This record gives sequence, C-alpha cells and structure tokens, in this order.
Amino acid sequence: MIPLSDCVSFLDGLLATRDIVDYDQALNGLQLANSGTVTRVAAAVDFSCDSVHEAVRLGADLLLVHHGMFWGEPRPILGPRYERLRAAITGNVAVYASHLPLDLHARLGNNSLLARHLELTPDSRFGRFRSIDVGVSGPTDLATEELLARVRAFAAPLGSHVVCSPIPPRRRTRRWAVVTGAGASTDTLAQAVEHGVDTLIVGEGPHHSAVEAMDAELVVMYAGHYATETLGVQALASEIERVFGLPWSFLHLPTGL
Repeated sequence: MIPLSDCVSFLDGLLATRDIVDYDQALNGLQLANSGTVTRVAAAVDFSCDSVHEAVRLGADLLLVHHGMFWGEPRPILGPRYERLRAAITGNVAVYASHLPLDLHARLGNNSLLARHLELTPDSRFGRFRSIDVGVSGPTDLATEELLARVRAFAAPLGSHVVCSPIPPRRRTRRWAVVTGAGASTDTLAQAVEHGVDTLIVGEGPHHSAVEAMDAELVVMYAGHYATETLGVQALASEIERVFGLPWSFLHLPTGL
C-alpha cells in the first residue's frame, strides 16, 4: 500500500505531465481521486464502463488509462457517463490519464515501444503537434511486405485487422515513421513527404489519407487505434510495479477500431 499522492507525483515527474502540450480537454494527470491509497493497479487504453467495472472486480484502486474521462465539450453526466463515474467512486478507483505525454515518452511511450516491437530503430522524432513531435522515425532497408507482415503479427493478437494502402511489387522501405492512434492526418502525411518517409505506420486515419498517400507514393499501414496504444499503459503499470512493488493487470478491452 502506498499513498495515492506518492504515485501521482511519481507519474507526473516521469511523464513530464505538466510540461507537455495536449488537446485542451485532455486534462492529463490525476482525473479522479480515491480514499488516498493504492494497493493494486489496472491499466487500460480507455476509461469506460467496462474498464471501471473490471478494475473494481480485480480489486484495483488505481486505473491508468491513455484516453481519460474528458474529451470534447462538457456534457451532462447522464447514462453511461454517470454509470462509469458512479462505479469508479463507489469502487474507490482513482483514475490517472496520460495522452500525449505517454505517446511520446522515449522509453515507455506507445510510439517508441511499437517501433521496438517491429524491430525498427528510431533516429529522430516525427509527427508534429503544436510544439512537440509525438511519433518516431528511422532508416531501414526492408521489403515493405515484410514490414507489413510484422505489423500484422503485432496487431492480430489484439484483435486488430491491419489495412494497408497499395504496395507496389518489390517495394522496399528505406525510411519509416510511427504515429500511433489517429496518426494519418493531412499534416502528418505532408511531414512524411517533407522528411523523406516512404512508409507510415499509424493506428487509423480517414479515407482521404490513403488517397493522398497513393498520390505521394507513400505507403500507410493502419494497424488499429486501440492496438497501437496498448503498449504504453502496460509499460507504465510495469514501471509502478518496479518502483513501488504494486501488482498490476492489463484490461484488454478492444474497441474494434
């Protein structure tokens, strides 16, 4: 058992939570308190009714999530929004959310970990959002079909079906970039062209991103928003176990996206 405040201070420092810009409504950090102590941690990609109920079932009193309680404009706390909040409060579950601070962390971040999982070595940051680069990029000399096979092998156990823009015959990837989650924005595609990236690995993107990629002779692999963001919360929970000795569980709750 450790004080919740100690855990929060550790996470805030580790992730530079207060220093990293994000979407205005992300509210990174402790989003919901509990009675003041932590004995077990649960990690999930999303704050949802399912993740809260599963955390309660496992006896976790701290839920780490990538997508937290607050997105978009304020809305009334009704229906499912009320239920997940009620379940967390009555179950004594604190909620800590880390969005872009976790995406870009060099050791525990979704982008660095996915690159490592795919046996790719970054040499630079990539994927500009406001004043920060969220993703990673690096050189390689690999058949693009082989890279696609690696992406599919990563995503399949997580329930994600990988979609890929067309790959020309015998094409090789010379420079790749990874931007997890909703990474295939028009801005990201433009950055890829500017920086000589020929293969972009993302979670998801709109249809027009594939059209733009084909016109730019860029291959985009869409590995699933959920799947590409499962790595960071697990690494973060493991780090809490290493430092504080608290047990943890990953809540695998795929969204289908």
